[in-house]
Amino acid sequence: MKLRSRLRRLLLWIVAILVLGPLALIAVYAVVPPLLTPLMVTRFIDGAGLEKTWTPLRAVSAHVPKAVIASEDNLFCSHSGFDWSSLQAAVVDYAEGGRLRGASTISMQTAKNVFLWPGRDFVRKGLEAYLTFWIERMWSKRRIMEVYLNIAEWGDGIYGVGAASRAYFGKSAAALTEREAALLAAVLPNPREWSPKRPTPFIDERARIIVSRIDQLGPMLACVAKR
Repeated sequence: MKLRSRLRRLLLWIVAILVLGPLALIAVYAVVPPLLTPLMVTRFIDGAGLEKTWTPLRAVSAHVPKAVIASEDNLFCSHSGFDWSSLQAAVVDYAEGGRLRGASTISMQTAKNVFLWPGRDFVRKGLEAYLTFWIERMWSKRRIMEVYLNIAEWGDGIYGVGAASRAYFGKSAAALTEREAALLAAVLPNPREWSPKRPTPFIDERARIIVSRIDQLGPMLACVAKR
């Protein structure tokens, strides 16, 4: 009986750590920049470099968050972390034999990038949803965008908009033009294969569409406006 009681207490402690540990880190990261992410560590072990510099959102060109929203998550400012219509469409597509796709919002991508391993398995997606729920309640939209822009992968060993702007355009993130911001946003889905410095016609067209969409979104970008 004593052994069973000890095992029960141990199990409760493990569950408490798994549940409350990430919440404590989310609270810390609300004010402190994440030092490393699982993806950074994985890529580094695989032989990639590690170039990153934390750049506060106020020091990033206003074109960048707008371009990222226009490219990745049009409803970022209005949803609570999940784009339910896109998620429903992804579930239907998978049920009909399609591949399991993310339908991820910027909030979900931030949760994944900060805390989780790469992949599309159901366990990871479940943890991603749990973390996204709490990130949306403990961080402002500007903080979510700030963290996302600073940990996003923009090339082999290149993380964050500060490192990307220097690597590809030789300037600070504050000096990026609308076109350059759109090119950076355009390569986010496949940053290790696509380059904003040498855009293909496909990337050029993606960037043009992003710029056009920024104008269309207008007030829907208010949550990341400069203050």
